[in-house]
Amino acid sequence: MRASGVLLPVFSLPGKYGIGCFSKEAYRFVDFLELAGQSFWQILPLGPTSYGDSPYQSFSTFAGNPYFISLEELIQQGLLTRELCERSDYGNDDVSIDYGALYKSRFELLRTAFSNKNLAEDADYKKFMEENDFWVHDYSEYMAIKNHFQDKSWNEWDEDIRLRKPEALAKYRSELAEDIDFYCYLQYEFYSEWNKLKEYANKKGIRIIGDIPIYVSYDSADVWAHPELFKLDKDGQPVAVAGCPPDGFAPTGQLWGNPIYDWDYHKKTEYAWWTQRMTKCAELYDVIRIDHFRGFDQFYSIPYPAETAEDGKWVDGPGFDLFRHLSTKLKDVEIIAEDLGFITDTVRKLVKDTGYPNMKVVEFAFDARDTGAANDYLPHNYGTNCVAYTGTHDNETLVGWLQGIPKEDLQLVAEYVDGDAMDKEDLARRLIRTVHASSAKYCIIPLQDYLYLDNRSRINTPSTLGKNWKWRATDEQITGALAKRISRVTQIFGRAATKETVEEE
Repeated sequence: MRASGVLLPVFSLPGKYGIGCFSKEAYRFVDFLELAGQSFWQILPLGPTSYGDSPYQSFSTFAGNPYFISLEELIQQGLLTRELCERSDYGNDDVSIDYGALYKSRFELLRTAFSNKNLAEDADYKKFMEENDFWVHDYSEYMAIKNHFQDKSWNEWDEDIRLRKPEALAKYRSELAEDIDFYCYLQYEFYSEWNKLKEYANKKGIRIIGDIPIYVSYDSADVWAHPELFKLDKDGQPVAVAGCPPDGFAPTGQLWGNPIYDWDYHKKTEYAWWTQRMTKCAELYDVIRIDHFRGFDQFYSIPYPAETAEDGKWVDGPGFDLFRHLSTKLKDVEIIAEDLGFITDTVRKLVKDTGYPNMKVVEFAFDARDTGAANDYLPHNYGTNCVAYTGTHDNETLVGWLQGIPKEDLQLVAEYVDGDAMDKEDLARRLIRTVHASSAKYCIIPLQDYLYLDNRSRINTPSTLGKNWKWRATDEQITGALAKRISRVTQIFGRAATKETVEEE
C-alpha cells in the first residue's frame, strides 16, 4: 500500500513549558495528520538525553525522556499547580529549546509531582515495575547514583560502585532509595502518557515510526549494568569505540565514542539483549527505523583512547545472523533500514536478504557530475521496497539546501522538476511532489519542508555542538490550510489514508 507521513520530533511540537511533549499539542498534531490524509508520524529516539542533548546519545536504550512528560497532565492529576508551572523558567524563546533552563526547572517540578504521588496504592505502577523489571531498576539506580556523584559518568565513580560490587550496590540502594523511586516514577509516568498518545494515534489511523540508534552511549545504564555486552577492559574502559573514517566532509573522520559491541558474546546468548531491545521498540512504535544499518555488516572500530578516527579499521558485524534470529522472535515487526552514506555491495546484500525497505533521500540525488542510471537517489531510479524522503533530521531543510548547492546542481534540480532555479520555494514544492510521485512504498516529508523553512529550522548538523535538537514548530504553522495542501498532494499520487477531501478548518 502506498502511504505517506510527516517527520517531526516530539521535542519540536509546539506548546508551553519549554519543549514539545505528550501534551494536548501532541494530540492536535495527530488530528492534523489525520486531516492531512497521512498514515505515519515519524519521530526520533525517545530516550533521556545526555551531554549535547542528542536523542542518539542516551542514558538508557530502554528509558524514556522525562522532558516529554506533560506538565498539563500532572496538573490535571492534582500533582502540580498551574501557578507553580507558570512561574518556572523554561528559557525565553518559544521556538528554540533551552536545555539548560529545562534541566533546572523541569526536574524540580517532576520531583514535586513525585512527592505528591501515592505510588504505594497504585496498582498500575506495580504492574509497570513488574513488566519492566529487566531494565527499570538498573536505569533508576544509575541515574540516582550519577546524581550522587555530581552527574559524572559512571567510569569516574568510586571503584566499588563503578564495578558494581554487591556490598556497594546494597549501600547505595539503601541510601538513595527515594531518588531511585523518583526515577522509577518518571518512567512509569512517561510510558503511561506515551501509550495513551500512541493508542490515540493508532485509532486515528496514524502509525508511529520510531528510531533506534545502533549504538548506546558509554555514559549509560546499559554499559554500567551490562559491561559484558561491550568490548571493555577489566576496569570498564572501552577497548575500542565507534565512528566513521576520514572523508571529504571530515578529514580526520568522526569519533563518536560509543563502545563497540562484543558480538561474539551476543551470538552466544542468542542475541538475548537485542531481542529485549527490539521487543521493547516494537511496543513503543509501529515501525522501527534502525539507524546506521551498515554497522551490522561492518563497523568502524577506533582504538581507545584515540583523539581522531584516522587509525580505525573496518570489522565484520553480526550480519544476517542477527536478523535471522530476530525474525524468529519478533513476528510481524515492520523495520526500515537506514542505509545512507557510503554503501558497499555487502551492505546492499544484507538489506536485500532481510527484505527491509531501505531509504532514499532526494537531497542526495542531484550531482551534475552523476546523472546516470547508477544514481540510486534520483526518484526515477527508486524501486518499490523503499522509503523516500526529501531529507532527514541530519540534513538541511529542503529550501536551505536549495539555497546553498552549487549552481550546476541547482540547474539540474530545476530541469528535473521543470521549475525555475530562482524560485526556491517552488522548487521545494515540486521536489516534494516528485518524492510523492515516486514508486517508493512510503514517503516521509519533514514538517519544515512542507512549510518551506530555511536552515534556521534545521534539526541537526552532524559533528557540531550547541545549536542542534532545538527547533520547535508553532501553533500558527500547523493549520488546517496546510493539512489541506498536504492531503491534496497525497491524494493525487495515491498515498492518502482517506479518499475524502480535507476541508480547511
